This record gives sequence, C-alpha cells and structure tokens, in this order.
Amino acid sequence: MVARVKTVAFQGIEAVPVDVQVMIQPGQQAMSIVGLPDKAVAESRERVRAALHASGLSIPPKRVTVNLAPADLPKEGSHYDLPIALCLMAALGAVPADVLEDFVVIGELSLDGTLTSVAGALPAAIGANSLERGLICPSESGPEAAWAGADIDILAPVSLVSLANHFRGTQVLSRPEAAVHAPDGNLPDLADIKGQETAKRALEIAAAGGHNLLFIGPPGSGKSMLAARLPGILPALSPRELLEVSMISSIAGELAGGKLSQNRPFRAPHHSASMAAMVGGGIRARPGEVSLAHNGVLFLDELPEFTPQVLDSLRQPLESGETIIARANHRIAYPSRFQLIAAMNPCRCGMAGEPGHVCRRGARCATDYQARISGPFLDRVDMRVEVPAITATDMIAPAPSEASAIVARRVSAARAKQTARFEEAGKSCTTNAGASNNEIEHYAQPDESGAQLLKDAAETMRFSARAYHRILKVARTIADLDGAETVGRVHIAEAIGYRMPGNGLQAAA
Repeated sequence: MVARVKTVAFQGIEAVPVDVQVMIQPGQQAMSIVGLPDKAVAESRERVRAALHASGLSIPPKRVTVNLAPADLPKEGSHYDLPIALCLMAALGAVPADVLEDFVVIGELSLDGTLTSVAGALPAAIGANSLERGLICPSESGPEAAWAGADIDILAPVSLVSLANHFRGTQVLSRPEAAVHAPDGNLPDLADIKGQETAKRALEIAAAGGHNLLFIGPPGSGKSMLAARLPGILPALSPRELLEVSMISSIAGELAGGKLSQNRPFRAPHHSASMAAMVGGGIRARPGEVSLAHNGVLFLDELPEFTPQVLDSLRQPLESGETIIARANHRIAYPSRFQLIAAMNPCRCGMAGEPGHVCRRGARCATDYQARISGPFLDRVDMRVEVPAITATDMIAPAPSEASAIVARRVSAARAKQTARFEEAGKSCTTNAGASNNEIEHYAQPDESGAQLLKDAAETMRFSARAYHRILKVARTIADLDGAETVGRVHIAEAIGYRMPGNGLQAAA
C-alpha cells in the first residue's frame, strides 16, 4: 500500500504541487528519500523518526521508501518534514488517509514532535486554495496563511499529537486569525529637517509619482535624513500590493510572527552587498533586496561605493519591474517594482563645488569618483537633486517646516488621481512612474508652450528617449500635485530642472 500526501515546492513566489508517497515493505530496516531532495530534505528522515518516537509512534523494522514526485523537480527546504511524517502515519494507520486528501501540508518538525514555523506559508496557502484544498501548517505560520482567504480550511497545530487528536475527534483545532502589525507611529518626521526646501519638494514629488531620486551633496547636508523620512509620506499598501509584498517576504522568511504589515518596504543594504544579495540568487535562488523592496523603497546610501557590477545589475529590474534569476536547471522570476532613492557625495573628499574649497587632487577627485556610476544606470534615475551644506542661519533660526502628515495628505491625493486615471483606462499601473511610454505620452501631453520648452531642452541637452519620457512622467506628477488637468510649461520646466545634473554631478547620461 502507498500512502500519499500533497505538499508544495517553491519556484519564486509560486507554489508547485508535490506528491509525497510512502511505501512500507519487507526488508532490512531503513528509510530512504528519493526525488531530488537537498541536504535539508534528506536529513528530515532523522527528524521524522525522532518526532514520531516522541509522539508515541514507532516506525516498524521494515524498509520505508519516501518518494517526492515529480522526481525531476528539485526539493529544497525543511517544510517537507510534516508531510513526510503524516504520510508515514497514514501508512501505519495512525491517521485516516482519506482526510489528508483534502489538505496541502507544510511544516518542520522538532525532535520532540512539535512543529516549527517555515517560510512560504502564504504562497502555500494560495496554492492550496487553487487546488481546492485546505492547508496544514505550524501554528506560528497560521496567521500568515489565513490571509489567503476566509474560505480556505486551515489547520495550525502545535505538534503532531494535537493534529492526530484533531483527526480522532478528541481535540478541535480552531482556524487561525489573520494578523497585521500595528502601524508604526514612530517614523521620522520631515519637520525635523532644517532648510533643504528644494530637496523636500523633490522628495514629495518622488513620493507622489513613485519616481527614482538621487541626492547629491557634501557630508552632513541631510541626504540620509531626507531618505529616511520618505516612508512617513508614502501611502499605505493597497490590498493587492500587500499580498504581493507579503508573498515575497514569506518566501524570504521575513514575516515576524506571521503578521503582515501595511507599511511599504524600506530596504537599505550596505554598499558591501554582493550581486546575489542585491538581485537574488544563491543555492535556493532567494529573493534579493530589489525584490524585498517590491512596492516600496530601495535606498542606496553612498551610491558610488557599491561595485559597478552590482549597480548595473539593477538596470533590468528598474526598467521591467521584474528580476529573472536564470540557472542551469531552473529559471525564477521575482517581482521587483521598487522606487530607487540614492545618496552620494560629489567626490571622494565630499566637498567638490563647495564655496572656498579647493581639492588637492583637482577635478580628478570628482571625475574618478562619479565614473563609478555608469551612464545607463544614471539615465534611469528620474530626478537628481543637489543638497547643499546647511548654513548657520538654517540651524540657528530655521523657518517653520511642514510635518510629514501634511505632505502625506498631498501625496495620497496625487496618487489617488493617478490610480483613478489608469483604472478608468483599464491600465494595470498605479503611478506615473510605472506608466508605459505610450500611456505617458497620452496622459502627460503638454500644452503648446510646454511642448516647445521640452523640445528645445531635449535638443540642447541631448536627452535620450528614456530621459524624454521620464521628464514627462515627473511633469505629470507635478501637475497632479498642483491639481492641474493639463501639463503646462511650469511643470515641464520644474521637471527639466530635476533632470539636469548641475554642478555637483558631471553629465554622465
């Protein structure tokens, strides 16, 4: 007799069905697992054997064969422990095999028979729902799995014993409740920034339209402080965005306590990050920082300190909103539509262009430092803003500054206009930055004077086709903030001003 239990393997954020089969047959006592298991799956036989013994069930002195089908699909991770154990218990008659046919099972076993949380509970629950089955998962993963829908049957036991008692009818497992983190009320506030009105205006525009932004200025001018205050003015995640973000975080094992958060992701990797850490990869092809920042912000401080190869690896995700990790035996795609916020000094010493400063290395100090950023990468940055050093006047007698809550209301109103505009036209994008070239040419068509200004600027400054469309996107966002239906000359002029590199950055693109 062969007992069967359904589980899943993860390919990106997709859950692929896997059939766990167990056969107990006469022969020398042994337990073997076949079907391309990795080291964690192969070691599960020891965890399963110890957990069954701790639960009062012994494996008979026979040969046990565990097959994970399809056999040509690599099986990775520790979430195969529980399906193997339940399949073995069904083969021994300890649990009814017909009941297990209605569930997809994931979970890791401890040696004492308790269940440990695993990554990927939310994608597994969505995959189980598509198969019209319920889900059995550890209790710690239950709140996460409950977000897959109210109609899916979810069992979240704490141990093998409690699950067996539930099937016998001596104990009833209640359905876990979907949990969400309380909104973070301690986000840094824009009111703390003294001066830097131009940079704060650029930050508001970037937040309203989802545009990429680069701050350039000397050390201590407030570039990192400005970037840290972006989450405080961004709108909360929509239900669809929340599901996408949570599925990626679930695969990465970063959902604390199984609770989801409506705050947009804010990822700030160190400049020593490798290419695999940034775009994803490794043995299990885990999502990288660009995917973990999906529908949120990726902040790169000290931009030129990142290796050129790592920065150039961001070009494809910035353009397509997707990261494709290709390996010899599989190909995985992770969604990676993020907003890039970067900060850099104008040169190695950090003071190029400052009044009264003369660098001993001369112009090479800035030229060599900025050359670490390639032109094609810089061309994908919508806005480049100089952040000058704070003066004594700004520090001693600062003018009243708007709080993040006030700016957030304007940003939310502008985004609502964009979402309504694109939904009415049947488009999938929700921000101006995510619109296609044809869409932005239609919705951001400037008036006659604005079109002439853009034409003259494009010819004089030799804008690329990408730069031309990104200026239109920024101008459309500025018009949305102003409540204007038509993009005017003043909106085009401001957008062009943010595109010009200025004195602090040489024209690399």
